[in-house]
Amino acid sequence: MKPSAVSLPAEPVTPRSAQSIQRNIGYYVAVFSLGLIVASLGPTLPELARQTGSPLKEISTLFLTRSLGLILGALLAGRLFDRLKGHPLLVGGLFALAVLVALVPTVPLLWLMVILFLLQGLAASAISVGGNTLLVWANRGRTGPLVGGLHFIWGVGAFISPIIIARAVKLSGGISLAYWILAALALPACVWLARLQSPAHPHKSEFQRAGEVKVALAAMIWCFFFLYTGTEACFGNWIFTYALKTGLGNTTSAAYLNSAFWGALTLGRLLAIPIAMKLRPRSILTIDLCGCLVSVFIILLWQGSKTALWVGVFGTGLSMASVFPTTISFAQNRMPLSGKLTGIFFAGSSTGSMTLPWVVGQFFESVGPRMLLYMAFAGLTVEVGIFALMMLYPRRAEKELPKPDEEIESPTELTV
Repeated sequence: MKPSAVSLPAEPVTPRSAQSIQRNIGYYVAVFSLGLIVASLGPTLPELARQTGSPLKEISTLFLTRSLGLILGALLAGRLFDRLKGHPLLVGGLFALAVLVALVPTVPLLWLMVILFLLQGLAASAISVGGNTLLVWANRGRTGPLVGGLHFIWGVGAFISPIIIARAVKLSGGISLAYWILAALALPACVWLARLQSPAHPHKSEFQRAGEVKVALAAMIWCFFFLYTGTEACFGNWIFTYALKTGLGNTTSAAYLNSAFWGALTLGRLLAIPIAMKLRPRSILTIDLCGCLVSVFIILLWQGSKTALWVGVFGTGLSMASVFPTTISFAQNRMPLSGKLTGIFFAGSSTGSMTLPWVVGQFFESVGPRMLLYMAFAGLTVEVGIFALMMLYPRRAEKELPKPDEEIESPTELTV
């Protein structure tokens, strides 16, 4: 006769676990605000051109200067998070970004606007690098679902941003109200995180116990991020023009196609959260990369088909969705992630998103619209090769992975 099941009382939430939950909420709200702000430039670009008296060709340099700020800021922010308390840095970056965003409607000159967006990139990098780094430090162990949720919430912010801007412009007749609303929405996360203690900084000795940083692996992951984010930016920025130039869509349907890509990306990040609880990062990345290659190949194989274009674009967005957060988890499972190393990875990501869409633009007319597909397929093929090499590095042993909120014995200057 089988023994009857015994009902045990639920484990009470300890102050430490409650604090971890509060921290995670703060990081999510901060990254949500970042998504709102980053996605605001595209819908407001024509109005910013009128505000500064600049043609679209010149005002579009704001994308380049902001990306440059993100690259420089990621390298700087990673080092700062290794040396200073995390929450004051994250709150400072978020508050600075809110102030810079609020100033946008007041700037009448292009060169001042360029400086403003360069500074925005620097501040935004503190949030992107800090949010991911502190989330990993505050929840040591298997953080795949949490990191996936962080990137999903960024996508939600980016999706909602144009809606907020459109409503604000309709109410006020200009973009000033829109930018002030976005700036104000960044302040609650500042207040929330300012009252919480920063997560314990992993001391160098802990990194040594967990294993040394593998330079060759880190270099491959940098290249992987460069190609992945660059390919994603190519699709996001050029698929609208591709549909128009190939005659596979008009202005309206091409806009819907572009939205379908970003919508699939956001949906995929949501679906990836429960998947990350069941599958290992290497399995998820294998499925994602195969899905990306198959989706782009469908568009290449039936280049004159609208159905193939829609299926391929949606499949590419869905497959790309979880690549970035899963790669962070993959890297964490094979070597310790410091703030510096995370910043280097984010710098590679920003470099790719700045470089590859520019390369497509240089050959879009001379080679033709299919340059987008050639670039995407080539980039994904190289990614698969790099991932195969990354797989040669074994996973760290479970006993080497520190537990969440583990007390660190370290010198006082590195404790928080």
